[in-house]
This record gives sequence, C-alpha cells and structure tokens, in this order.
Amino acid sequence: MQTILEETKFIMNKYHIRANKKLGQNFLISDTTVQEIIKNSQISNEDLVIEIGPGLGTLTKELLEKASKVICIELDNNMINILQDRFKLYKNFELIHEDVLKVDLKNIIKEEKKKGKIKQAKIVANLPYYITTPIIMKILEEKLDLDTITVMVQKEVADRLIAIPGQKNAGAITYSVYYYSEAKEILEVEKEAFFPAPEVTSKVIQFKIRKSPKVNVSNERLMFKIIKNAFTQRRKTLLNALTNTNIFQSKEQGIEILKSLESEENVRAEELTLEKFAEITEKLN
Repeated sequence: MQTILEETKFIMNKYHIRANKKLGQNFLISDTTVQEIIKNSQISNEDLVIEIGPGLGTLTKELLEKASKVICIELDNNMINILQDRFKLYKNFELIHEDVLKVDLKNIIKEEKKKGKIKQAKIVANLPYYITTPIIMKILEEKLDLDTITVMVQKEVADRLIAIPGQKNAGAITYSVYYYSEAKEILEVEKEAFFPAPEVTSKVIQFKIRKSPKVNVSNERLMFKIIKNAFTQRRKTLLNALTNTNIFQSKEQGIEILKSLESEENVRAEELTLEKFAEITEKLN
C-alpha cells in the first residue's frame, strides 16, 4: 500500500505541478496526521463535509469514504483537474472552483439539508496559512448551520484561536471564537509532516459550534467593534485604546464605565473576559 508521501510525489510528477507559494500550499504527507484529523472529525454517513482547499485530495480521499457527501472548495486551477480525475467515480463528491470567501456556504448547507440525507454539516480543512483568519471569521460570523469545524493552522495562530478570553494569549479573534464556539487542540504537527516543509509548526484544532452564543448582548456588532478597537492598540491600556478610537466619548466616561465594572483604570484588553466586554457594550448601547 502506498504511503501518502509516495502518492503525493506520484501525483505531482504525473500532473507536472509544484506547491504554489502564493497560495500557501504545503501538501500534507503524514499518514498519522490524516488519520487523527479523520478520527477527531467523527464523520458519519449522515454528514455533509465541506473541505476548504483540498489541494491534491489527500484528506478528501478519506472523507469520501465516511461522509454522505463531500463538497470541496478549491481556488487553484492546477488542482481542479487532479481532483476531478481522482474522484470522478465517487457519487458523493462535488467540487466548487472558487475562492471560499466568495462562496455562499449558508445556502449550500441549507440546500443539502433540504434533500433529507444530511443530518449534520462539518468543515474539515488544511487551511492556507496566509488567509486563515478571514476564513475562520467568515465561517463564524455567518452563523452557519454547522456541528464542528476541524482545521489545521499555524501553531501561533492556533494558540490564539483556542485561548481563553482574559488570558495572556488572547487576541481580538479569541473573543469571536469563544463567543461562537468551544475550541480545543487536537494535535501538534511538525514541519516534516508536509511537502515541501513549511517554516512553521502547525496545529489541528477543533471548534464545536455553540447552540447559542456564550454571552447575551443587545448589540453584537458594537461589542466586536469595541473588542477590535481595544486590541488595535494592544500595548495601551483599555481606557486609552477605547478613548483614542472614540469608543469612549471621553476619558471621564471610560473611567466611569470601568469603575462600574469594578475594573482598574490601567486594565489592558487581554485581561478582560468576554462577559466584561459585553457589559461595556450594554453601558455604551
């Protein structure tokens, strides 16, 4: 039986292709990593799986054996022929040649569920590292009818995504992830698991989508605007960051709000919980 590395080299030679650096391509060649991703995704024959950036189809091959249907979204022209050739005999395979940021994922899931064969939708992907954050934010903010999102991302980004708000690793995106989902680490993946090897270590992480958001807030958009502005000037205190970006009309208003939350004047954004940001939102709203 061929290893994934042998299979990858064979396909690359057959189609005369190389990894596209501009699209952040590094092909996964670790059998162990693929099996861990599949196992932790817990895919059943009643699941729709959307795979973003399938590349040569290494994960796709395994997903097709387990899912009711797999819809792959691929941007790279060079990969389209490969994927079509590899999986043309699979009746549960569909390929969309498009930038995932332009695809109406909500409608795709809705239409597939209408057909009656699908109970749950899941996303599984080895995401292009240069565009990880926009993709994840699109998926979360569109409030897609999903069960889980299992993705491979750069380790540094993964640590921020799965951090707990109010802790050192937290960034603006941490609060969004925590608001919409429960995030956890699946495994760390060394550079040698890819061909060509990237310059960074990777992690597979998983988001379990919450049935309802973590906090109740009357103006969701305002809350995330506050969080974004709070982290735009990360080295400043929360008071200064929100005053400088006109979230607080004045320092005096900011001090008053922070006092009412029993927070110090010199508190920084990453020290606040999501609940505290929700409270600031209500005060300003």
